[in-house]
Amino acid sequence: MKHISILVPAGDAVVGSIEGPHKVLSQVNDFLRDRGQEPAFRIELVSLTKHRTFNRGLFTLHADRTLDEDFRTDLIIIPAPHGDLREAVELNEAFIPWILAQHAAGAEVASLCLGAFILAATGLVDGRQCATHWLGAQQFAAMFPAVHLVAEQVITDEQGLYSSGGAYSYLNLVLYLIEKYVSRDMAVCCAKVFQIDIGRRSQSPFVIFQGQKDHEDEPIKKAQEFIEKNFAARLAVDELAALCCLSRRNFERRFKKATSNTVAEYVQRVKIEAAKMSLESSQENVNEVMYSVGYSDTKAFRTLFKRITGVSPVAYRDKYSRKTPARLAA
Repeated sequence: MKHISILVPAGDAVVGSIEGPHKVLSQVNDFLRDRGQEPAFRIELVSLTKHRTFNRGLFTLHADRTLDEDFRTDLIIIPAPHGDLREAVELNEAFIPWILAQHAAGAEVASLCLGAFILAATGLVDGRQCATHWLGAQQFAAMFPAVHLVAEQVITDEQGLYSSGGAYSYLNLVLYLIEKYVSRDMAVCCAKVFQIDIGRRSQSPFVIFQGQKDHEDEPIKKAQEFIEKNFAARLAVDELAALCCLSRRNFERRFKKATSNTVAEYVQRVKIEAAKMSLESSQENVNEVMYSVGYSDTKAFRTLFKRITGVSPVAYRDKYSRKTPARLAA
């Protein structure tokens, strides 16, 4: 039987990322009992204090254990904190030595959504891949430059150190762990009962590119704003550098440092974001959308769109169009 320790973070937290894995893993135990088998998991909430209140008193959780108790665990699940992420890491520093000691003793560690910030603060994923919610990706990269952030992925597995993408995609990681610890059959069963898309591995279709402006380089911000207002035009790097009164080499270096993208990558992402918005809200066909954002090569546009979003333009419109009402089969 695997001993599962779900942390109850200090400060505010996304309660669903505590209750959700507890519910799904508990259901596995129920399914196994129904088959006359032993439960697979012993699931406990672990906190700094016995009782924690969240969402201004709306939820109260009672921990099974606190850190001052002496026990071993097999898997630590780190739920998503809520609010200021730098502050969340500081509030949960007391967990870090405990996580490191448990890992040294053989425990695996899984972060859910923004729980990746607490996992990364342990240093365990330095030099390794880690996923998190795309909304927190830029701050994560700035706070933990030694970690290989893979913002497009839903699941990472780095030899017993796991992470998941944003929001409810943590359920995909829970299914992955069920398949690993119990069986593929059980993971599929849970996917059907809880109606989770077990095959999803990318969160790229859900990303909204907002431009990385959380920096203090004002000339680069000026260039970003110019790109975002003139994305349909042919933008030359030399012209953008001149706009900022910088040499091309210095401009490109500072742009990459400030935004984590090359100039060309940034222009592409702005264009594709505009294309996504058009596919969602207009009735223009794919070629019309392509021309409106400044592309003329159909194959190149479709290839770039799929590389950035994970799906084709047509598939994106089918899923996210705001103009086509949902229809139920008669």
